[in-house]
Amino acid sequence: VADRQEGIGVCGWILVSLSFLLVLITFPISIWACIKVVREYERVVVFRLGRILSKKAKGPGIILVLPCTDTFIKVDLRMVTCKIPPQEILTRDAVTAQVDGVVHYRIHSAVSAVANVTDVHSATLLLAQTALRNVLGTQSLAQLLAGREEIAHSIQATLDSATEQWGVKVARVEIKDIRIPMAMQRAMAAEAEAAQEKKAKVVAAEGEMNASKALQKASMVLAESPAALPLRYLQTLTAVAAQNNSTVVFPLPMNMFGSLGQKRTGG
Repeated sequence: VADRQEGIGVCGWILVSLSFLLVLITFPISIWACIKVVREYERVVVFRLGRILSKKAKGPGIILVLPCTDTFIKVDLRMVTCKIPPQEILTRDAVTAQVDGVVHYRIHSAVSAVANVTDVHSATLLLAQTALRNVLGTQSLAQLLAGREEIAHSIQATLDSATEQWGVKVARVEIKDIRIPMAMQRAMAAEAEAAQEKKAKVVAAEGEMNASKALQKASMVLAESPAALPLRYLQTLTAVAAQNNSTVVFPLPMNMFGSLGQKRTGG
């Protein structure tokens, strides 16, 4: 619509001339109806006899409009934060989830936002809901929980390509919350607990194996040096006496244990 350069015709110029003449006759009273103030964050799209007056929106500052032939629409260029209502989706692995999010966008072309779409904010919200459902429907539950940032970038790219002709620039998309059924939460918690127990048992088994190897090496060292076993025995007695003062220990000669072991072996 903004690219059309057609004139307003003879009748149009007559009406414009009459409107301008009316302004001159009623001056300076009519000048207050012709002057409009546009704020810094606003742009104005002016229609003259139903046609967009210029390819580019007017503002900010003071603009002049004719009272009878011109109409205008103000467009806010500030960032808009739009909350996406919770959407019930079915993931790729057949899990039902409710997902909501937030879309941040702004209008960068006021003419396109007015001429190409009826309600740019409502259209952007509906498109964001559809894009959210379409993108999340191709992801599994694990990807949905772990890859929020990548999914948000994918939704943003989809919205950008669709809203470009509306004069809208999507600045950011965020996945706000993901809710899954309570039964699925309990199943996932049980699975995580079982995985942790499995890891704990594996670590304990590895510790027992390492301890047995260390004891085997220690027994080989003690077997090579007969005097090491009494020294180790005395060291153990010292440790017990330091920790448990109420414990009474009766030391026995090491050769007695050796003779007992030989008798049991011989018997």
